[in-house]
Amino acid sequence: MTGPISVAAVAESFGRDLDAAFARIAELLDDARARGVRLLALPEATLGGYLADLGQTGVAAVPARDALPPALDVDGPEVARLARLAGDVVVTAGLCESDGTRRYNTAVAVTGDGVIGVHRKVHQPLGEANAYAAGEGFRAFDSPVGRMGMMICYDKAFPEAARTLALDGAEVIACMSAWPGSRTDAPADLAADRWTRRFDLFDQARALENQVVWLSANQAGTFGSLRFVCSAKVVGPGGDVLASTGTAPGTAVAEVDVRALLDGARRSMAHLRDRRPDAYGVLAGV
Repeated sequence: MTGPISVAAVAESFGRDLDAAFARIAELLDDARARGVRLLALPEATLGGYLADLGQTGVAAVPARDALPPALDVDGPEVARLARLAGDVVVTAGLCESDGTRRYNTAVAVTGDGVIGVHRKVHQPLGEANAYAAGEGFRAFDSPVGRMGMMICYDKAFPEAARTLALDGAEVIACMSAWPGSRTDAPADLAADRWTRRFDLFDQARALENQVVWLSANQAGTFGSLRFVCSAKVVGPGGDVLASTGTAPGTAVAEVDVRALLDGARRSMAHLRDRRPDAYGVLAGV
């Protein structure tokens, strides 16, 4: 797509109640459409919520019946409902996927026409492997707003993940998170939290090193033993934060001309073009 479009990333609280989630998604989409948004990134685990605990304490902070999110089918009624709500907007959102035998921490991209992209989280922090199987790769896909890629939370801590998507042609990457604040020596102010700082650094670094438009959505509030840092944002291909919610719930909206931004960023110092795979040894399989 050429020309400017509005894109947005959301920091919002989503738990186990799917009806409440869909009601909130409808409100967010109404607001997004009123602001001319063409791409809306919702958080990891939008449909059904995230895990109550990552295993550091050994004690779940929610009732046992809510310890795991509901397992959904990408081809099932819940994702179809999300697609109907999306209509002419590209929406990315996270859910707990079941393939019949295993659970995956999954992200989908949908429009009113249905599912256009699926990503299963590859990198698993702390105790997440106790609840989910790991995904196996990263692949870009075509969308009404251009070629896109998706990743989930801890995936962004690995430069190879975003680089793989960029080399597959992704111009826009949506990263959906349930990124919590520090569990030890946590400050009262999330803006001063070291995990907030890391979240923000990863967003800016991944956008800059791959010269892509980066959308970062995150859970807000608390769930179980976790307190989320919010900090939804849109980052340009120069690593500049174009819009952010800060450490509060909200929607970060920015108008971007994706093609013009990428062409400008890559005109003289094109990080993908100037790579030297022959010099990277083990990373290049040498």
